[in-house]
Amino acid sequence: MDQQIIQLFINIVGEKNVKQSTAQLLAYSYDATANFQALPDLVLSPRNTEEISEILKICNEYKIPIVPRGSGSNLAAGTVPNQGGIILLFNHMNQIIDFDKENLTITVQPGMITADICNFVEKENLFYPPDPSSMKISTIGGNVSENSGGLRGLKYGVTKDYVKGLTAVLPNGEIIKTGGKLAKDVAGYDLTSLLVGSEGTLAVITEITLKLIPLPKYKMTSIAYFQSLEEAAKTVSAIIAHKIIPVTLEFLDKKTIDAVEQFMNIGLSTDVEAMLIFEQDGDLKQVEQDIKLMTEIAVKHGATFSKIANDESEAEQLKTARRVALSALSRLRPTTILEDATVPRSAIAEMVRRIDEIAEKYQLTIATFGHAGDGNLHPTCLTDVRDQEEIKRVELALEEIFEVALSLGGTITGEHGVGEMKAPYLEWKVGEAGIQLMKGLKAAFDPNNIMNPGKIFAKETKKRVVLQHV
Repeated sequence: MDQQIIQLFINIVGEKNVKQSTAQLLAYSYDATANFQALPDLVLSPRNTEEISEILKICNEYKIPIVPRGSGSNLAAGTVPNQGGIILLFNHMNQIIDFDKENLTITVQPGMITADICNFVEKENLFYPPDPSSMKISTIGGNVSENSGGLRGLKYGVTKDYVKGLTAVLPNGEIIKTGGKLAKDVAGYDLTSLLVGSEGTLAVITEITLKLIPLPKYKMTSIAYFQSLEEAAKTVSAIIAHKIIPVTLEFLDKKTIDAVEQFMNIGLSTDVEAMLIFEQDGDLKQVEQDIKLMTEIAVKHGATFSKIANDESEAEQLKTARRVALSALSRLRPTTILEDATVPRSAIAEMVRRIDEIAEKYQLTIATFGHAGDGNLHPTCLTDVRDQEEIKRVELALEEIFEVALSLGGTITGEHGVGEMKAPYLEWKVGEAGIQLMKGLKAAFDPNNIMNPGKIFAKETKKRVVLQHV
């Protein structure tokens, strides 16, 4: 990048807020996605919306790519600067702007850690439900950009269900405000919903107003073990069929259970094929009733052992076991590729069976865990990026997993976004007309294509081979 242009950015944010050494740039050349890396030209840490506006004016004028980045926990290469340019950090923009107990909202800057928001409002007896597994390190800005889900998504929904308003900077530097604290607002297009999940391709979000709800009074957690994946999957469908909507309904297969137990040593049974974790919250009578009924349903469908957590400490340990699944699995091989395939709940058993068949076909180790209650499974391939022949088999296996998910009425991504990794497959889900419509929206917002270019829309679409359903 030309030194004169770099100086323009220094004039805006100050020299101490500009990173440009090779070592500094390397630190922001990748995110949590395996096998994707590209070097940015500059890393900037603005302090407010106005500085971001000035930065974008320069980027737009000189057609410099800009990639907004949170903590880098993205799992679809959504924050890899694949065309160079500027990485925009929010480490100075991590404060609460407004906490409104009367309207049950909190307005925060995008760099605030998600778990810190949860902890703050819970001290006030309020609740922000979305809880991605990375919530202790992920930022709320990243959650909004990816429309993140989490363990509590079955009952409470995902990030978009709690974003009431945004302040955002358009690529030309103009500042817009969308939504607000209102309970109702149908004035024009819903720009708030459009920006949530847009993965930094339309604008830079600088303030976020979130809806809060009352903190549930009670919660209980239980587990059940199964000797077959299908028994566990059918239990999930049976629980929902009984009109129970638990807070969490999580699934771990044997490979994941083994890895978590090695990692945590908390006494999980490792001589089983699958494990379910149930949690319910609300009024005490309803919580006790639902937990009891879910446990009975599990036993009816083949559970060999079930247990209700004795106290909150034990319950938290069980939930942590699910949250650390990826970390535990990543210790087993040099490279861990976590995927995100979602199907209707009724198709979970079939999806799990097909994943195992695909793993066997390509002679790969694929562990599966996820949010079984909403059909969101995470097939996780343990491999080694240095083994090119194996990586090729991994790519073929993942393509088949996407195809199976679609054939079962599902999608290629339930909560991880499209980014660069899944861009070649997006047309499989939305069709050519859908792609063209999305590209039109992108061009209207960002005619110079400076906002996180190369994400969501691929240069080439992978050829879809429709598999025979067996």
